[in-house]
Amino acid sequence: MAAHARFRLRSAGSLLAEAGRLGLDIPYEDDPSILAERAVVAGRTVPNRLAVLPMEGADADASGGPSERTRRRYRRYAAGGAGLIWIEAAAVRPDGRSNPRQLRLTGSTVGAFARLAEETRAAAAAEWGPGHRPLLVLQLTDSGRFAKPEGTPRPRIVQHNPHLDPLLGLPADYPLVPDDELDAIRDDFVEAADLAAAAGFDGVDIKACHGYLVSEILAAHGREDSRYGGPFANRARFLLETVGRVRGETPSLIVTSRLSAADLVPFPFGFGMDPDAPGNVDLDEPKALVAGLAEAGVRVLALSLGVPAWKPHFGRPFDRPVPGGPVPDEHPLEGVARHLRIASEIQLASPRIAVVGAGYSWLRAFAPGVGAAMVAAGRTAVIGFGRGALAYPDFAADLVREGRFDPGKVCTTCSLCSDLLRRQEPVGCVVRDPLYKSAAASARKGGQAP
Repeated sequence: MAAHARFRLRSAGSLLAEAGRLGLDIPYEDDPSILAERAVVAGRTVPNRLAVLPMEGADADASGGPSERTRRRYRRYAAGGAGLIWIEAAAVRPDGRSNPRQLRLTGSTVGAFARLAEETRAAAAAEWGPGHRPLLVLQLTDSGRFAKPEGTPRPRIVQHNPHLDPLLGLPADYPLVPDDELDAIRDDFVEAADLAAAAGFDGVDIKACHGYLVSEILAAHGREDSRYGGPFANRARFLLETVGRVRGETPSLIVTSRLSAADLVPFPFGFGMDPDAPGNVDLDEPKALVAGLAEAGVRVLALSLGVPAWKPHFGRPFDRPVPGGPVPDEHPLEGVARHLRIASEIQLASPRIAVVGAGYSWLRAFAPGVGAAMVAAGRTAVIGFGRGALAYPDFAADLVREGRFDPGKVCTTCSLCSDLLRRQEPVGCVVRDPLYKSAAASARKGGQAP
């Protein structure tokens, strides 16, 4: 493990040399045009192999519907040309919100979500013509232990975790969400999926990443006397049953998940970890879960890693942590390589599923070359950008039209967007987006210049 370092790469050659020095597998293809090609994903033809991954904006209106600021974000992504647009997390119940301004899909907000979908498609067609139709997936969530529906923590946990409980000061006798409530939450996901179909989305994502409720169920090794804990079949039950219910009741929808393939929280408190070496990744269970999802009809899957509230660098390799946050004890390129390796193993194990890979933003302008090599080798089907898209909403347009990313537009991985979300303020790029640059002043007060 090498010391943390900021991005200093000046060429593809320097990227490969640094990867070699660190002993990392970072593939590279000089011609990234494969990413600009049309592709079939989950039975639908998409304009290219570039995806916007979900990043919460904390800017819903008072009812939980998308605000003008929310709609602006997705109009920019659509005009920017991405072939897949993953709409950020919408809570399926009031107490499952991660902040008071998280999106909330209900009967009263479904019309506002329909407007979001319509405006997003219209922005894509206006810029690219009527034949350019991005795939729109709405992420559905219950925030579980990280719920803050009124702005203060109201955790709802499915197991006790000595690594995560201290983050919230939870006592040993803090109550667990009972099975009958988990059954009701499953029903809430199914109902929300039906509303998403009514709003005109192509698909829904049953969010199972980053330590939120469905993700935590997958890691609930120690949950006793429960349909949703202990053996793998029980821990996988919630996600698989929810997917099956949605597919059965709303067959027009693509059903997918954003899945943390490994929590990086030591076994037995994290999913995808090695019982014999608790801090190491073991993909046996994640591969079995993905195979089960494939059997249930899932044909596209977005991967992620880690629990950001605990150690954010596992999911988002960065130059700088959030203000006041610790500097990780690994080089960011090690984090990128981990994403690539795990995505490759999952994709090769389940070729029926199109894997959307993550972890590319730290690579800046070299991301297309790495992503193209991954796709060309069959190691990933689509490459996705979360922070990268927030900073650079027209990244796909530049790749399609210019054959490259503009180094002056890329994400600087400064973590200030994550800090805005942590502070429950509207989220955007304070470096690149004029609408959010005023947030830079408060970030500096926190001890970090953008």
